[in-house]
Amino acid sequence: MGSLFRSAEMTLCQLFLQSEAAYACVSELGELGLVQFRDLNPDVNVFQRKFVNEVRRCDEMERKLRYLEKEIKKDEIPMLDTGENPEAPQPREMIDLEATFEKLENELREVNQNAEALKRNFLELTELKQILRKTQVFFDEHEGGTNPTESMTRALISEDSIARQTGPVQLGFVAGVILRERIPAFERMLWRACRGNVFLRQAEIETPLEDPSTGDQVYKSVFIIFFQGDQLKTRVKKICEGFRATLYPCPEAPADRREMAMGVMTRIEDLNTVLGQTQDHRHRVLVAAAKNIKNWFVKVRKIKAIYHTLNLFNLDVTQKCLIAECWVPVLDLENIQLALRRGTERSGSSVPPILNRMDTPEDPPTYNHTNKFTTAFQALYDSYGIASYREMNPTPYTIITFPFLFAIMFGDFGHGTLMALFGVWMVMNEKPLAAKKSDNEIWNIFFGGRYIIMLMGFFSMYTGLIYNDVFAKSLNIFGSSWKVTNVTKDYVLNMQTEHMLDPASTDYVGYPYPFGLDPVWQLSKNKIIFLNSFKMKLSIIIGITHMLFGVAISYFKNMHFNNRLNIICEFIPQVIFLSFLFFYMVILMFIKWFKYFASNDRTYIHLGTRCAPSILITFINMVLNKETPFEDICITSDMYPGQMVIQKILLFCAFVCIPWMLLAKPLMIQRARKAASLHLVNHNQLHSATENGDAEQSIHNNTSQTPVAQGQDEMDEEPMSEIYIHQGIHTIEYVLGSISHTASYLRLWALSLAHAQLSEVLWGMVLNKGLTVEGWAGGVALYIIFAVWGALTISILVLMEGLSAFLHTLRLHWVEFCSKFYSGAGYAFQPFSFEVILDAAGQIKEE
Repeated sequence: MGSLFRSAEMTLCQLFLQSEAAYACVSELGELGLVQFRDLNPDVNVFQRKFVNEVRRCDEMERKLRYLEKEIKKDEIPMLDTGENPEAPQPREMIDLEATFEKLENELREVNQNAEALKRNFLELTELKQILRKTQVFFDEHEGGTNPTESMTRALISEDSIARQTGPVQLGFVAGVILRERIPAFERMLWRACRGNVFLRQAEIETPLEDPSTGDQVYKSVFIIFFQGDQLKTRVKKICEGFRATLYPCPEAPADRREMAMGVMTRIEDLNTVLGQTQDHRHRVLVAAAKNIKNWFVKVRKIKAIYHTLNLFNLDVTQKCLIAECWVPVLDLENIQLALRRGTERSGSSVPPILNRMDTPEDPPTYNHTNKFTTAFQALYDSYGIASYREMNPTPYTIITFPFLFAIMFGDFGHGTLMALFGVWMVMNEKPLAAKKSDNEIWNIFFGGRYIIMLMGFFSMYTGLIYNDVFAKSLNIFGSSWKVTNVTKDYVLNMQTEHMLDPASTDYVGYPYPFGLDPVWQLSKNKIIFLNSFKMKLSIIIGITHMLFGVAISYFKNMHFNNRLNIICEFIPQVIFLSFLFFYMVILMFIKWFKYFASNDRTYIHLGTRCAPSILITFINMVLNKETPFEDICITSDMYPGQMVIQKILLFCAFVCIPWMLLAKPLMIQRARKAASLHLVNHNQLHSATENGDAEQSIHNNTSQTPVAQGQDEMDEEPMSEIYIHQGIHTIEYVLGSISHTASYLRLWALSLAHAQLSEVLWGMVLNKGLTVEGWAGGVALYIIFAVWGALTISILVLMEGLSAFLHTLRLHWVEFCSKFYSGAGYAFQPFSFEVILDAAGQIKEE
């Protein structure tokens, strides 16, 4: 239980490991996850450390595994995840793993290269088949199809001045394939570069073709270009090369084209067979790798982590022993010894490891034991600041105070039920939900705080019953304590606010509602006035109690560190100041509740009206040391006998605490320093006067009897001017903070009122519209309106208002509560743990 309320006790240890057993021992410590190693080679370059080659080998194995994983995901092959946690392989097994990965990578790369070459060949044959098919159509479109070149010649020269010349002209042509989106630019370039002396025909290929390099599906078009002369032929080929068009040989004679097409079809069929066999072989290799790749990743990362940790160690002069320094929890020393013994046995070494505790002036890391329930609450304070070593841990108290303060602002039984059901669903299904490892950041935040959400929902259900508020309506379980008349169906449905509740009237039966607020207040015109007073006072009471609890924790913190100076100079005046002023105001509230009633016979009467003293006016007059004028009060201004005298005494004591907090600690430190310096001077004089050592015993006796200078080393490091300034800032912060922090707790009232009013507005302006429609149309309207109301309720009142209340609750704990005792100047304990390393690697991979 000690580690629950404060961080675990830590110790610095020196670890001696035989070189042959170091790997296995570090592996066992990584599985245990309770040792934080220190770097004993801070000045040594990373590339000059002893095990840098092993780390590089692990990096190379990881690269090969990532390549295999990429290929497996490309083929959408499921990777087997058995949930096993294999142990780190022995160093001799690294060679087998490297050989296995090398073989798989080479085989897969060879298969991929062959497949790519086959696909490229298949693409060329497919494009050639399309060219032969499309060009045949081009040739057949002209007259007779017997002399296609002559037909193209006439078409080409018909628009040119050469048309006047006579005699046959022989044209050449080229055919190829180009990307479909490049056709317009390709055609313009041909027209401009060849000055219109070429004839272009193109046709689209209907089916997409696979790019063998990228695997993407692309759309292409077949083209054929007719031209005259070698000069134009060279120019046309240059343009085709610039647009990355692929040219293919195309015979001019129809018989040659048919013969080539038959050969192409035969080759395509053979390639399809070979490609299928290649893909089957590749699939078998990847399926076999997918069964073990998860375990391979775990093994390689563990090996890499072990060697990275071994690089933090030092070698002794004999080069046969590794020396390490590490922080370990004192309570887990026995478990660490057992882990080291297991590692020694696994390695076959006969030299046992040595673990020695060391004394050090350094501050140890902070380690708080957590489980899946307390982890989320601990994270709230760790995000604010890591607690100092052995400082009081506020997490156990926050498990109660955090959801309770949230529920005060979110007090609605219906909304709390929705939140609680969501939290319970996540808790009941936490194993399958955690196994999915979603990369959605918002979902991960909700899932990480599932226990907080569940408790916030349950507490909100409780405060909702106290407020008697369920979706802006009340539960009349026990029957109202008011005899209210004229409350009809139309009155309720139309949300009329005509009835004014008067506690002193004859409508009140005389006994309160058994649990929570009376449901009749939902129909009262003065509901807001009543709830404002109730919730405002409740916020002040809870806030001051919460702050006093924080101050009380500081007492236990100072007692643990034996810091009596802070108890005398800070804790006592802080408690007096907060109690004599603000807690006294809380006492006045209870006195007013118990003493003043609404009935005529128990109320002070002045000028025929009922009245009771205002707590706020009474407190202000107390601080200003001012008596309330007679015309502003009832017959008597005292809520209890001797009130004015007691208030003056309390005010005087509270004001005395201000210079007490401001000057007492610096003056006592200054006095202790003077006594220590005087004692040091006397010690030096006696030491110089007794060179023979006769007075040595008396000096030791005097030293043991004057512990004034003990514990002053740290204070001597700070000059007195800074101590006075620091104490002045601390005093001003506490005095002014007591006022501002008390007012800050009014957010409990403000957000509770805002949440209730938003819920009521949403009911009156949305759902109430469906309730007022009669007949069968009312059922249809209510069905639609209820869906809208439900969506707005969840999105606005549960999510947005819940987030707002959560942030305000977080602020109350960080600022108003933690400022009384929490320093948060420590650093976290980060042990060498395979679990943490593997989780971090998994998150990086998902990102």
